Amino acid sequence: MFKLESRPQPSKFWGFGSPILALLITVLIGIALFVALGKDPVKGLQVFFWEPIKTPYALGELMVKATPLLIIALGLAVCFRSNVWNIGAEGQYLIGAVCASGVALMADKGSSAWIVLPILLAGVLGGMLWGGIAALLRDKFNASEILVSLMLVYVATMVLSYMVYGPWKDPMGYNFPQTKNFEAVTQIPRLWKGSRVSIGLLIALAGVGVLWVFLFRTRAGFAQQVGGLAPAAARYAGFSSRKALWLALLASGGAAGLAGALEVAGPIGQLTPYVPAGYGFAAIIVAYVGRLHPVGMVFSSVLMSMFYIGGELAQSRLGLPKSLTGVFQGLLLFSLLASDTLIAYRVRFRKAA
Repeated sequence: MFKLESRPQPSKFWGFGSPILALLITVLIGIALFVALGKDPVKGLQVFFWEPIKTPYALGELMVKATPLLIIALGLAVCFRSNVWNIGAEGQYLIGAVCASGVALMADKGSSAWIVLPILLAGVLGGMLWGGIAALLRDKFNASEILVSLMLVYVATMVLSYMVYGPWKDPMGYNFPQTKNFEAVTQIPRLWKGSRVSIGLLIALAGVGVLWVFLFRTRAGFAQQVGGLAPAAARYAGFSSRKALWLALLASGGAAGLAGALEVAGPIGQLTPYVPAGYGFAAIIVAYVGRLHPVGMVFSSVLMSMFYIGGELAQSRLGLPKSLTGVFQGLLLFSLLASDTLIAYRVRFRKAA
């Protein structure tokens, strides 16, 4: 028999170092997994950790994957620091992509390049609307935002499917369920030629700075965090828990919707059933591996995008299933949770009575 006993003073060093420890554990388990599958573990680790950074083009693709993950994670950090559990960022991401596509489809060759701004705004508002539904049901009916936001993911998927199989289906698309390609004027500007990296990367990095200032240099950010850590103290100080709920879900929904808009008007260039890439769920891991800190999430988003690219390369080069990406993501989260638990608690063994 054993029980967990709180440590009198958890290690501050390991409190910050546990994400690195979790990554090392993930790598070790990954090596064992490659060996069990009969694959060379050196080649396996190479496709995950070396190939994505080997060339300038590969680095660009890494940034393309990291951008939506970072943007969504920044919004989720506001939620989680406020003790609001938005698990449905994937749905908000999809609705943002749908709303942005609706504006992009109205453009023609004569449209101004400034139409990019309404496209992004439509994505933000779409994500805020989807997050607002969860906030409304929690606020008025005390419904769990965990269940509501998660169930809304499936509704968002159905909305996406309806649009690409129905009214927005490209009549010249050989019956494929997708919209027509958006006009060139609607495309998000790219940072340099020969790469798919867009200004979305700059928006994400600007979001890092904005979130840092909000959380650590403003009264509103302080109130948001106090409400999550100590609700009773927040009420005593006069902070509104209702306002914190709405701010958290609208901010995270808007961020996820922005990521969806950047994807369809950027690398994808149209709306398809394959827009759902699991970014909304993977961003939860990004947020926690990054310790809910804006700067930490920059590094964790790059790491998670390595897993995405590595999974694709493992499929094509090693003959492994693409689901290996999810395996590595799950291993990283499990290792992080286990490390955090053992940092805060010690295991005490005792004889059974």
